Amino acid sequence: MEVIIINNKTKVLHLLNKSKRGFFRGIFSRTTVIAVLLILQLLFLLTSFVWLDQYRLILQALERILTIAVVLYLVNGEMDAISRVTWLILVMIFPLLGSLFLIYTKLDWGYQGLKLRLNTLIDQSAVYLPDNKDILEVLKGNTSSTYHLVQYFDRSRGDFPAYQDTKVIYFPSGETFFAELKKQLLRAEKYIFLEFFIIAEGRMWGEILSILEKKVQEGVEVRVLYDGMIEFSTLSFDYTKRLEKIGIKAKAFSPISPFISTYYNYRDHRKIVVVDGEVAFTGGVNLADEYINQLERFGHWKDTAVMLEGKAVDSFLVLFLQMWSITEKELIVEPYLGKHEKTFLANGYVIPYGDSPLDTDKVGENVYIDILNHAKEYVYIMTPYLILDSEMEHALRFAAERGVDVRIIMPGIPDKKIPYALAKTYYNSLMQSGVKIYEYEPGFVHAKIFISDDIKAVVGTINLDYRSLYHHFECATYLYKVDAIADIYKDYQNTLKVCRLVTPEMQKERPALQKLTGTVFKALAPLL
Repeated sequence: MEVIIINNKTKVLHLLNKSKRGFFRGIFSRTTVIAVLLILQLLFLLTSFVWLDQYRLILQALERILTIAVVLYLVNGEMDAISRVTWLILVMIFPLLGSLFLIYTKLDWGYQGLKLRLNTLIDQSAVYLPDNKDILEVLKGNTSSTYHLVQYFDRSRGDFPAYQDTKVIYFPSGETFFAELKKQLLRAEKYIFLEFFIIAEGRMWGEILSILEKKVQEGVEVRVLYDGMIEFSTLSFDYTKRLEKIGIKAKAFSPISPFISTYYNYRDHRKIVVVDGEVAFTGGVNLADEYINQLERFGHWKDTAVMLEGKAVDSFLVLFLQMWSITEKELIVEPYLGKHEKTFLANGYVIPYGDSPLDTDKVGENVYIDILNHAKEYVYIMTPYLILDSEMEHALRFAAERGVDVRIIMPGIPDKKIPYALAKTYYNSLMQSGVKIYEYEPGFVHAKIFISDDIKAVVGTINLDYRSLYHHFECATYLYKVDAIADIYKDYQNTLKVCRLVTPEMQKERPALQKLTGTVFKALAPLL
């Protein structure tokens, strides 16, 4: 039974099913079947090890050889220091299983086809993202570190040019983002492309879906791409088909299947909206009611986003089409490029960029480290998670130790207890170096912001944790001397007013269980 919701006198297909038949379908759903099959595969693997016990002596010899080989690989590999320690601990406790698990993760069966396809798409789309030589000459002439950052982008897999004359509007909350998003969607004449990590039914998605259905009826092309993991939580496995019934083209990225694979680790954590090639959005906000505080989960939800108007939109368009075209026969970009006939007398430079877990370039982390290393006065950060590798921790501490005012705003009410306990394990060393850590007392911070010296800022989807920096597809916008940086700074200062400064005494008074949890799981942080 499909439920029709009346909203502003418009009939909206809400795609819910509450019938008895839906109840039984839930019991025997695709999610349940996949979960059972995955468990059976794990049991089979464990049973295999029990059966192999009869060959213990031979296995012990092979185990020692394999363990030595793995240790030598870890010592001589390019893995960051903390990840090496984690793997060495696993190999020490479970020599055979730990060694085989490392080999399995490094072989990464299940994603090789994705990697090849994505590299092909990146190569094909490079022609649509050329560098502007005039902009590069100006940046180089200013002896700006931003010039060298653009040089780095050129060397990495992606092609992320710098743009001028792009208007940037900053949104200090999910509510302000949502209001502007609806306005821009209603103005669409050609197409609307949406890519989100999470879509959950409720007021936010209901209102957006109402607009999308209206636009489809007007002849506007609408595409929706969401991460396949949410089929386990917020949406049904056939949601793409339901959207297609009302004229929306839809895909789930990397849907979960009944086979064990490292492919599951690579999630699409990006948030991108492109309208007619003229307007683009990105930031931390997903399409779910907690992001606009219509649903209270962890107190008040603090999030941020930006909207771009101008040529910089091309980069987000290409990023979306690359991901969309992974399962298509060909990449089609030309018809969707904006005409950019409207000129903006906007100051500064805008660089949209993406980060992929399928290459060796840690673009998201390197941009953050570049800001920290070149800061002169301050670096202000908002992040929901703080699970650092050795390079990021060193960059934060070194910046503070050389006199830079480094501040980090963290959630006051966490959404996940283990990551929160893990974050606390970094507080003492950071504070000893002079980093000031604040906690947002009204609730949860989901924003991902870096701002430095009134001239640089990043707003995007990239958290300070292993999942964002190593395992997820991410995106962000780098801003240099853009007017909107003043708005980001003002928002940061306003947010600080409702934050508490973490002190060494507060760290000592932490619950014993939280301390123990953080200590234990820190050894496994790179695998979480």
